Amino acid sequence: MPVYFIAHLRSNLRMVAHKDKLVSAPLPQSDLAGWARSLMARLDAQQRPLLEAAVALFAQRRQGLTIGSSEDDANAFVAAELLADVGFDSETLAAALLLHDFASAAVTVEQIRTQLNPSVAELLEGVQRMRVIHDLRQRQGDLSADQNQWEALRRMVFAMASDVRVVIVTLGWCVAHLRAAKTKALPEQQAIAGEALDLYAPLANRLGIWQIKWEIEDLALRYQEPVRYKEIARLLEERRVDRERYIAGFIESLQTALHDAGIHADVKGRPKHIYSIWKKMQRKNLDFQEIFDIRAVRVITTSVADCYAVLSVVHSRWNYLRSEFDDYIAAPKENAYQSLHTAVLGPEERVVEVQIRSLEMDQHAERGVAAHWRYKEGAGADLTLERKLTWLRQLLDWRDSVVASPATGAEALDDAAGERIYVFTPKGKIIDLPAGATPLDFAYHIHSAVGHRCRGAKVADKIIPLTAKLHNGDVVEILTIKQGGPSRDWLNPNLGYLKSAKARDKVAQWFKQQNYDEDVAHGRTQLEKELHRVGLIEVNFERLAQRFDYGKPDKLFAAVGRGEVKASQLAHALQQSAPAAEVAPRIVAAPRIDKSKSDIYIEGEGNMLTHFAKCCKPVPGDDVMGYITRGRGVTVHRRDCAELAHYRIDSPERVTSVTWGTASASTYPVDVSIVASDRQGLLRDITSTLANERINVTGTHSVSDTQANTAYITFTLQMKDVTQVSRLLSQIAQLPSVISAKRA
Repeated sequence: MPVYFIAHLRSNLRMVAHKDKLVSAPLPQSDLAGWARSLMARLDAQQRPLLEAAVALFAQRRQGLTIGSSEDDANAFVAAELLADVGFDSETLAAALLLHDFASAAVTVEQIRTQLNPSVAELLEGVQRMRVIHDLRQRQGDLSADQNQWEALRRMVFAMASDVRVVIVTLGWCVAHLRAAKTKALPEQQAIAGEALDLYAPLANRLGIWQIKWEIEDLALRYQEPVRYKEIARLLEERRVDRERYIAGFIESLQTALHDAGIHADVKGRPKHIYSIWKKMQRKNLDFQEIFDIRAVRVITTSVADCYAVLSVVHSRWNYLRSEFDDYIAAPKENAYQSLHTAVLGPEERVVEVQIRSLEMDQHAERGVAAHWRYKEGAGADLTLERKLTWLRQLLDWRDSVVASPATGAEALDDAAGERIYVFTPKGKIIDLPAGATPLDFAYHIHSAVGHRCRGAKVADKIIPLTAKLHNGDVVEILTIKQGGPSRDWLNPNLGYLKSAKARDKVAQWFKQQNYDEDVAHGRTQLEKELHRVGLIEVNFERLAQRFDYGKPDKLFAAVGRGEVKASQLAHALQQSAPAAEVAPRIVAAPRIDKSKSDIYIEGEGNMLTHFAKCCKPVPGDDVMGYITRGRGVTVHRRDCAELAHYRIDSPERVTSVTWGTASASTYPVDVSIVASDRQGLLRDITSTLANERINVTGTHSVSDTQANTAYITFTLQMKDVTQVSRLLSQIAQLPSVISAKRA
C-alpha cells in the first residue's frame, strides 16, 4: 500500500464554511477542465497526471467537459475540493471524485485499475465496503439512543480501514452530504445530521482532523437544533473570521511576551465553534455568559518549570479570572490529565482561556488514557483500537519519513492490525467477535439456542461453511433446524468450528445436560479402573463424593465421565488423606507398640516379625492385611491379593488386621506391567521417566510380539508409597504408543 500520500493536515486546512453563518461552497466552474486546473494547482507536479486521468474518466459518461447539475456530481466536487484543501494526494482526490460513479457501476474496478492505478481501485472498494454503515441505518433506524451500537460502529470502521484514506474519503463525502442537505426536508436533514454526529464527527476527532470535525458538528447542529444554533450564533456577535483574527492577535502578543521573558514555547489557538459551545452548555448546565473558553489558546512548553513560568507571564500581562484557574499539574485529574488552565481578559476586555502544558502532557492528553475523545465521548479503553488509532494519527504526520521508507507504513499497519471483527445481523445489529470467528461463534453470540440449532450460514446471500472465517462488515444469516443440538466435533480445536472460548463453553455445557446416565456409567468405570490400577479397593464413594463437594456419587461419576475431574486426580487425593476417610472402615485394636517406629503394626499383638509378600508387593497407602505364618512372623498382603483370598478361605483364623505406620522412609518393591506398540526408543523413554522420578529399577523383563507389533514390559521398582506409584503410572501412560500401564 503506498503511504507517501499524507500531508500535514492541521497546518494546511482551509475552512470552506463560516460556522456562525453556514454557506455552501460555490459549485466549481461549469468548465470541468478549468475546475480541474484549479484543483491541480494545489498538487505537486508528479501528482497531477493521475488526477487528470481521473477527471477524464469522470467526463466519459457526461457530455464533453460540461459539469452536470446533479447532486451527486456536486457532492463529488465538494468532497474532492475539501480533501485538496486538507492537503491529500491525487489518489485520494481521484477516489473522492469517482466514488459515486464507482458505487453506481458507471465505472468498473478494471477501468480504475487500468486507467488510473490499483491503489485508487482499492480505495474505492474500501469506501464501498463502509457503506454497510449507511445500510445499517436504513435497516435499523435511529441508533442515537444506543451508544454501545454506535461505539461498535466506530470501532468497526477502523478495523475495516486498512488504508486511512478510506476513512478520509468517507469523511469528505459526509461533509458534502451535510452541505447539500440544506435543500432537503427536515426529517431527512435530521437523519443525515444524526448519522454524521454519532459516527463521523467522532472519527474525525479521533484522527485529530479537527477542522473536518468542527464542520460536521456545526452543520449537524444547525439541522438538529436550528433555534439554539441561531441563538448561539447571535450571542457570539461576531463572524468566525473576526474571532480567528482576534485569536491570531492574542497569540502574537503572547509570543512576544514569552520571547522577552526568554521562554521557548509553541503557542497555538482556535476559536470555539458553535457545536462545542452548545455541548458545553448542555453538559455543565451553563448559560452562554458562563462560557469562558469561546476563545482558547494552548501553550506547549518543554518542561514543567516552563509551564509555571508561562503562567506568570500570562497573569502579569492580563488580568485573570480567579474562579477559572485550575492547576491540574499539581493535582492531576483521575484520568492522569495534566495542564494549567486559566482565563484572562484580553484586548477589548474579551475573555480568553489559556491552557499551558508540557509536550509530554499534551501528547498524553491527545493520545493517552486522558485523550480528548475519551472524556468527551465516554469510550472505554481498548488497547488494540488504541494501537490502530496511534498508527492512523501518526500516518497523518509522517509523510516525509514514510516517503523515505515505504515499508514503514506497512509494518506499522501489521503491528496495529485489529484483533476483533465487527459483523452484522440481518436486522443491522453489530456483533463484536474475536478475529478468526466463524458463523458458529456468531450464532452462539446471538443466543445459545441459535447456536445449538445452527446447521448453516449465509453471507451476502451465499451459503458458507460453518468453519469459514468471518470478515469485517459481513452480514451473517444463520440457518437453523427446529430441534437438535451441537456436534461433539465443534469442540475439536483441530476442526476449526469455534474460535471463542465463550461459544465452546456453551457447547460443553449443552453436553453436560445430555446423556447424564451415560456419563455416570462411563465415569464410574473410569474411576474404578483407576483405583484398581493403583491397588485401591473397597472405596467409600459416598464419602469421596462429599469430600469433593459433589454430594452424591452419581454427580462425581458424571464429572469424571465428562472430563471435568480426572480419575487419576481422585486416586491421588484419596491417598494423601487418612485412609479411614475414604476406605471402608475396619476395626483395629489399639496398637501395642509405637507405630511411629515401625512400618506395620498388628492388631492385638506386640512387636512381631513382619515381611512383605512377593506375590502382590504392597506399598504404603495400599489397603493391606496380614497372614500369620509358622515361624516367619506375619506376611503383609494387599487386601485384593489372590494368594490372600485363598488363605481367608483355608485358614481364616490366621488372617489378621494390620495397618501402616507413619515414619518409615523405606522403599518397597513394586511390579509395574506396561503394554505398548513396539517402536524404536520406547525403552529409552520409559527409563527416562523413571530417572526423572528418581526411582530405582531392581528388575526388568520384556517380551515382543512381532506379529502384533506389541511389547510387554515388566519392571520391578523401589517405590515409597501408592501416591508415587499412581503418579508414575500416569506419566508412563501418557508416553507415545503406550497402551496401558498398571501394577502387575
